[in-house]
Amino acid sequence: MSLQTEFEQAVADSKNLSERPDNLTLLKMYGFYKQGSKGDVSGERPGMTDFVARAKWDAWASHKGTTQEAAMQEYLNLFAELKNQ
Repeated sequence: MSLQTEFEQAVADSKNLSERPDNLTLLKMYGFYKQGSKGDVSGERPGMTDFVARAKWDAWASHKGTTQEAAMQEYLNLFAELKNQ
């Protein structure tokens, strides 16, 4: 199975985890997901009053410069940890 296929399957399976991860873990997953699927962050950082969008943007931006393949692998590693808890 290719990395892309494994990544897409893990993204789909992540919606069915037995326990919802904490917010910091969700943001970490989001950052890896966006970096793996879109590449480096783009657009302007959301304003101070949009806390959720700003947190998501920051999570994605924290992986700037990471290759898409490396981000996909990190997502898979994190998902495997969560699945085995």
